[in-house]
Amino acid sequence: MMQQYRSNSYLFGGNAPYVEELYEQYLDNPGSVPDNWRAYFDALQNVPAVDGSEARDVPHAPVIESFAQRAKSNAFAVKTSSADLAVARKQVHVQSLIAAYRFLGSRWADLDPLKRHERPRIPELEPAFYDLVESDMDITFSATNTYFTKADQMTLREILQALRETYCATIGAEFMHITDPGEKRWWQERLESIRSKPAFTAEKKKAILERLTAAEGLERYLHTKYVGQKRFSLEGGESFIAAMDELIKRGGEKGVQEIVIGMAHRGRLNVLVNTLGKMPKDLFAEFEHKAPEDLPAGDVKYHQGFSSDVSTPGGPVHLSLAFNPSHLEIVDPVVEGSAKARMDRRGDKEGGQVLPVLVHGDAAFAGQGVVMETLALAQTRGYYTGGTVHIVINNQIGFTTSDPRDARSTLYCTDVVKMIEAPVLHVNGDDPEAVVLCTQLALDYRQQFKKDVVVDIVCFRKLGHNEQDTPSLTQPLMYKKIAQHPGTRKLYADKLVAQGVISPDDADAMVKAYRAAMDAGRHTVDPVLTNYKSKYAVDWTPFLGKKWTDAADTALPLAEIRRLSERITTVPSNFKLHPLVEKVIADRAAMGRGEINVDWGMGEHLAFASLVASGYPVRLSGEDCGRGTFSHRHAVLHDQNREKWDEGTYIPLQNVAENQAPFVVIDSILSEEAVLGFEYGYASADPNTLVIWEAQFGDFANGAQVVIDQFIASGEVKWGRANGLVLMLPHGYEGQGPEHSSARLERFMQLAADNNMQICQPTTASQIFHLLRRQMVRMFRKPLVIMTPKSLLRAKDATSPLAEFTKGEFRTVIGELDAGIVAEKVKRVIVCSGKVYYDLVKKREEKKAGDVAILRVEQLYPFPHKAFAAELKKFPNATDIVWCQDEPQNQGAWFFVQHYIHENMLEGQKLGYAGRPASASPAVGYAHLHQEQQKALLEQAFAKLKGFVLTK
Repeated sequence: MMQQYRSNSYLFGGNAPYVEELYEQYLDNPGSVPDNWRAYFDALQNVPAVDGSEARDVPHAPVIESFAQRAKSNAFAVKTSSADLAVARKQVHVQSLIAAYRFLGSRWADLDPLKRHERPRIPELEPAFYDLVESDMDITFSATNTYFTKADQMTLREILQALRETYCATIGAEFMHITDPGEKRWWQERLESIRSKPAFTAEKKKAILERLTAAEGLERYLHTKYVGQKRFSLEGGESFIAAMDELIKRGGEKGVQEIVIGMAHRGRLNVLVNTLGKMPKDLFAEFEHKAPEDLPAGDVKYHQGFSSDVSTPGGPVHLSLAFNPSHLEIVDPVVEGSAKARMDRRGDKEGGQVLPVLVHGDAAFAGQGVVMETLALAQTRGYYTGGTVHIVINNQIGFTTSDPRDARSTLYCTDVVKMIEAPVLHVNGDDPEAVVLCTQLALDYRQQFKKDVVVDIVCFRKLGHNEQDTPSLTQPLMYKKIAQHPGTRKLYADKLVAQGVISPDDADAMVKAYRAAMDAGRHTVDPVLTNYKSKYAVDWTPFLGKKWTDAADTALPLAEIRRLSERITTVPSNFKLHPLVEKVIADRAAMGRGEINVDWGMGEHLAFASLVASGYPVRLSGEDCGRGTFSHRHAVLHDQNREKWDEGTYIPLQNVAENQAPFVVIDSILSEEAVLGFEYGYASADPNTLVIWEAQFGDFANGAQVVIDQFIASGEVKWGRANGLVLMLPHGYEGQGPEHSSARLERFMQLAADNNMQICQPTTASQIFHLLRRQMVRMFRKPLVIMTPKSLLRAKDATSPLAEFTKGEFRTVIGELDAGIVAEKVKRVIVCSGKVYYDLVKKREEKKAGDVAILRVEQLYPFPHKAFAAELKKFPNATDIVWCQDEPQNQGAWFFVQHYIHENMLEGQKLGYAGRPASASPAVGYAHLHQEQQKALLEQAFAKLKGFVLTK
């Protein structure tokens, strides 16, 4: 009877695998099964549909009874006994047990090398929770939806043992939160088929031990030779170096040719020497304060980047470790941007050749918001890098946190990655073979599915946060355990000795050999390719060591401007434009013919078109940048009759010439910090692309201040890293309140030194044209911060005749252009920057003040002393010089430019200020108050000097 039941019941017959998988899918995600089955399961349980986490606790008896009733129905000729029904019930219980281990097994995994915590109580992982008892252990059940054996059946004892070996040993896998069934099956097959245990050869095991010896050896050498100096030791997490070695070698085998690495301090020196092949003697020189002094500022040794080429079984692989400030995770988007630039250079759309690797600390990974912002970019079109391998050096302590309840609000430090359904492999750092296996699996998953994946190496921190700390002050019990720990290398060496893989003398010989290499200052990575150069490598030397110059030939022949204008105003005949956009395109066509002056949007377009036509790619990203926040750009046109993105959009700048360079425009996610960091990283890897980030409003750059301070402003003086990134920050006082007025010009002025960046505030369409072209035509790269206008985008006064595009260049200072002004009669020179110039001109006309000249400073830094002095000397009889600005007195450029202006004043001249009074807020929020302040500052610009006056 039992055999007959097994042959014909839909639980045990040919439908068994289908039913088992269907029910497992229901437990995981009710929405993933057909509606009729979902409704049926829901009704049987007499509870609402639940998600996967709750489904583990549903009663299974009604389901079993229903299956049994179906088996007894007229659809099946076989009559079943109560014993048969009991077996059927237990079969589904077994399926639920298997699902529970796949979901929750990591909670029971042996992950902590210090063994400080008891295993939590999880009833769902106990057979008794499913009414499975000892007498059931030797009953054979279907195992067709598992990969533990090639047979269709296993005893419950065998199934339970296989589950615990796979999911509860030194690897705890989390992947059941992934929606795609194929990806979940991939993980089940890869883990269950080997029960999460590698089968490494003796040579492989020796190689792992050698890397552990190198990791421990460097730290002990530095600890002995440079007592008390900060190095952020890797001791306790040495398996990480074995993981990096495996990642590089296996990556080479899988077709990876470049690896871009981002990591903070912990273990960084170890990676520099033992992974990238930095010469130990060079590192020692930094400890001895003998580092090269060719940088104006320099940086501490554990912030330094490095690059090298190493040999792998699949060929050479270029390694690049990004420079990193103390802001830990801020390097994440920078690495992603650098990887994207390298992909684009190779034409590697899927990311198979370029691999971003991010190394995290457990506390920072859980605690810093840029992690989430960067993860949010992972599968978007403009920022896709083919998946990132994340490695967490999880020392279970963070910085000084003494209680895990204060470290985070999630169970695991990696839980944030579940927002993008990234799988996580938690692994005990004291099992280096498991660490290497997890690294293999992570890389294989990334290469196949092109998605993010995490290896969480649970280890410990032997010393304090740095070598000057006393961690036992706040973690006494933890550090008692650590003091008793023999070290990962010792544990693994003893294991290999016990296995007969090596002798005790072999292990000692490895230690001595590494120490000898340290004493000699030799390479510890074999082999580092010293003479290899990839054809995709970028040569930065043409851009380095150049003296600052404002001059650049940026004008274009009239014929070329007209050709470009025609191309960017031509739309496919079957493409229906919105009436407002249709007028914009028609006006631009007229501008190209010289019939009307060129406005700001057309000036930008001509600059972009000319650059891509000349072979310079353009990459523009930011919130609303395709249309432009103020609807001035319209780089992306939308067909009013088609909604589908691929068919319903047209980008004229991608159709300028047959062999043009790419033009990429991306409406970014609602992020400033990660997106700006990404674009900085992109520009750092590609000097030949015009990379632009545009803030929706200038003040939104506040959210990316760390990127601005630590990378854009200081990257060159700290690390020697040139970068040509452009920031477009809408700035202007039009009464829109404190968050929509100021791009915080004063902050950029405060950061300006050592010719580290350009800060410009252009006021005409031709100026933005020449400025953008200058950024690429000049053979040096500096960040460019542009205070872009809002009201001037469509102001007639800010338009430019076509002639200004066919001659001239970007003017750092624009002198007095009014023909009615006689230089000898000028008694006052008002100096300003930005939109306020046009307000001052109108006020002068109103007052009929013919004795007042107005100068515009279009480049605030580096201050154009020569050009400014030349303009000022045109008015030898002027006694008053007034700086006028829209911003409050404690903001804007006033406190910075007053010294520059004073330096160029003539004897006897006095310098005064006209503008809003000092304020804690960038702007007032009331329109009437804004108007009163604007009126007052314009009056002040023409009034008698009072208050602070600086005399030459």
